[in-house]
Amino acid sequence: MHAIRTSLLLSACLLLAACASTPQDVRNPLATWVPSPNQNARGPVAIVIHHTDQESVQQSLHTLRTANSGGPVSAHYLIGADGHRYQLVADARRAWHAGAGRWGTLTDLNSTSIGIELDNNGHTPFTAAQIDALIVLLRDLTTRLNIPPRQVIGHADLAPTRKADPSRFFPWQQLAAAGFGVWPRASDGPAPDGFDAWNALARFGYPLDDREAAVAAFHRRFRGSDDLPKTLDAEDARILHSLLLQTP
Repeated sequence: MHAIRTSLLLSACLLLAACASTPQDVRNPLATWVPSPNQNARGPVAIVIHHTDQESVQQSLHTLRTANSGGPVSAHYLIGADGHRYQLVADARRAWHAGAGRWGTLTDLNSTSIGIELDNNGHTPFTAAQIDALIVLLRDLTTRLNIPPRQVIGHADLAPTRKADPSRFFPWQQLAAAGFGVWPRASDGPAPDGFDAWNALARFGYPLDDREAAVAAFHRRFRGSDDLPKTLDAEDARILHSLLLQTP
């Protein structure tokens, strides 16, 4: 009888431990856990890439665990220039990284996305170690959390009037080659006659409340430039035509 009671007690303890280990308590072994209090519950269906616009990992770790000029801010992950990954908020929690904006039908990106900050001041290329570490993390997150790999976007994509990150230096084509995001295919050829590029831009996901800002964000991501005219040309139509062919 003693052995049975002991077994039942052990089973009950294991059950309670399993119940206590909710998704919000799961920490990713790919990153060092440095928790931020700036969070609450949420469920991710997209991943947003940022650059920190600061000068060091330590500075960014402090900001992401306290506040910046706009108030408390956080992200789920921070990746240093050396490729080291830090996790500040559990995947199942709502980090305060996106702010106001929209991507397609998603209107509360804080509640529906994972935020990844890259240690970069916005004026220099990203390091190979950093991008390699990001790709490993994206592979983990999209698989484990069942996030569509094409739903990897930049902060400027969802908030083009406010944000420019992750800057024109971010290697979106390399990311797409690894299976994340989407990149135009030369084999798709030019856009057909009558192609509505503005409609395509909106269908792809960009908010058109400020068309010039949306075009600037689109050019930054897909043409690597901040200096092109803020209107859509034939090359933009070609790119958008190919992007929509790859969009479910």
